[in-house]
Amino acid sequence: MMHANLMNNYFNLNSVYTEEDFRHHFQMRRHVFELLLRDVQQVNPYFGQKRDKAGRPGFSPYQKVTVALRMMAYGSSANSMDETHDMSESTCLDALEQFCDTIVQVYKDKYLCEPNQEDLNRFIRKAEDRGFPGMIGSLDCMHWDWKNRPIGWQ
Repeated sequence: MMHANLMNNYFNLNSVYTEEDFRHHFQMRRHVFELLLRDVQQVNPYFGQKRDKAGRPGFSPYQKVTVALRMMAYGSSANSMDETHDMSESTCLDALEQFCDTIVQVYKDKYLCEPNQEDLNRFIRKAEDRGFPGMIGSLDCMHWDWKNRPIGWQ
């Protein structure tokens, strides 16, 4: 039932929500979601749909990935997913852990590598263009002069 609702709302040809709605709800475009879904399914059997002891279908790959992404995008707790996705807290946590581990496994070589000198130069130029010179490796903004910051932070 929940899988059918999810598909009808977001993924079917004449879905309830538009592409813009999808992007707002998932914090990404639909084709990016589909790419992530395909990649995690190819690598990790957890994202296949299994049957329970009674032969009923378990959670679909779409449901598992949706729950993981919603928890990350909105900082939602695992137990809050029960109401909207009919998935227990422990299953949500499993889906999140499996998703994160699989994403790292799939994309680490391409996206999770140390920047080379060319990357660093590009990052420095971007930071300088935005008014943050010398900000490589300093995400805490400690080098940013904030004249009205609270006294307790000075």
